[in-house]
Amino acid sequence: MIKPFGSDQLNPLYVSDDAQRAALLEEAASLPQLTVNSAAAANAVMLAGGYFNPLTGYMNLADSLSVAKDMQTTDGLFWPVPIVNLTDDTSIKAGGRIALRDPNVAGQPVLAIMDVVAVEAVSDAEIDIMAENIFGTLDGNHPGVATFKGLGRTMLSGPIQVLNFSYFKNEFPETFRTAVEIRDEIASRGWEKVVAFQTRNPMHRAHEELCRMAMEDLKADGILIHMLLGKLKAGDIPADVRDAAIRKMVELYFPANTVMITGYGFDMLYAGPREAVLHAVFRQNCGCTHLIVGRDHAGVGDYYGGFDAQVIFDRVPTGALQLEIYKADHTAYSKKLNRVVMMKDAPDHSKDDFVLLSGTKVREMLGQGIAPPPEFSRPEVAKILSDYYQALDNAG
Repeated sequence: MIKPFGSDQLNPLYVSDDAQRAALLEEAASLPQLTVNSAAAANAVMLAGGYFNPLTGYMNLADSLSVAKDMQTTDGLFWPVPIVNLTDDTSIKAGGRIALRDPNVAGQPVLAIMDVVAVEAVSDAEIDIMAENIFGTLDGNHPGVATFKGLGRTMLSGPIQVLNFSYFKNEFPETFRTAVEIRDEIASRGWEKVVAFQTRNPMHRAHEELCRMAMEDLKADGILIHMLLGKLKAGDIPADVRDAAIRKMVELYFPANTVMITGYGFDMLYAGPREAVLHAVFRQNCGCTHLIVGRDHAGVGDYYGGFDAQVIFDRVPTGALQLEIYKADHTAYSKKLNRVVMMKDAPDHSKDDFVLLSGTKVREMLGQGIAPPPEFSRPEVAKILSDYYQALDNAG
């Protein structure tokens, strides 16, 4: 199986030993307490599950700036996005241990214990340098920029020991999986070549066929459909609805033992190209050999060029990633050929030869109980989404 990113063995930061975890929880009661923001909590969950291997905790300011500007830490580890714990709490002192509390679970239970190696004030200028490099813009209307600039101006860095997986295991017991668990399942299925498909949305026909195309082109053993389960921007479809829609599609339209449906506990960054590279890093940690990167991968609005998320991989140093990128064009249903194609493979087509619907148009149709054309969306999937949008409209 493909090696993890940056090390020979996966090193998840979740404390799996029950006695050790109980002792740490007892210790936590006597430590200074910090309720972290959702972004820092999500970083802890990803570190816990081995997704952010080989990191051992939160980055300091020098590493964060270096990663933002040059996609590498100060000691030369290739990494695309700063993994930080920013706060407005100025009471924490370096040199001690603190209990990190979870902002996303009732009662704010202890999520992790942190050894605070450094406490650094971050200037507005440094926040802007990081934001502009990560997101490619400082526009406050960009949801990722708005979130990042609101996280705080005190950076806490140091290793962590994670004691639970926040709300993800309880709310998504059938779907949430750590990188460790995904590796184990890939091994148990006997898969060697595995293609990852990233999604924060339900999958329509074009997505479904793209997975099929990648699997056939690469002669892969299976597809990992890997959905984000954390925080999204307003208007995105909630994870439980998306999960149900994807499961129905796979159940009805894919052969048995060709697809793993899983999810990971992270908040969407909407960082376009940089997030695409992060996706590649942690899919390698999951044991995947390939990642599908299509048009406007992890993008939002018009902030990124259609294929910027593919071009950025030219900046990845040779040998840094073992995982390979499957570069996909925009896919759509061809009325001429009666099948989904990559649009670049149909140069004789005009726009009218494709079934193209905007996300807004699809939402309007679903909200009115009108099924999108079957060339765009499987009827069983459309029914799940339609029920959600109609309930939303009725509630409003």
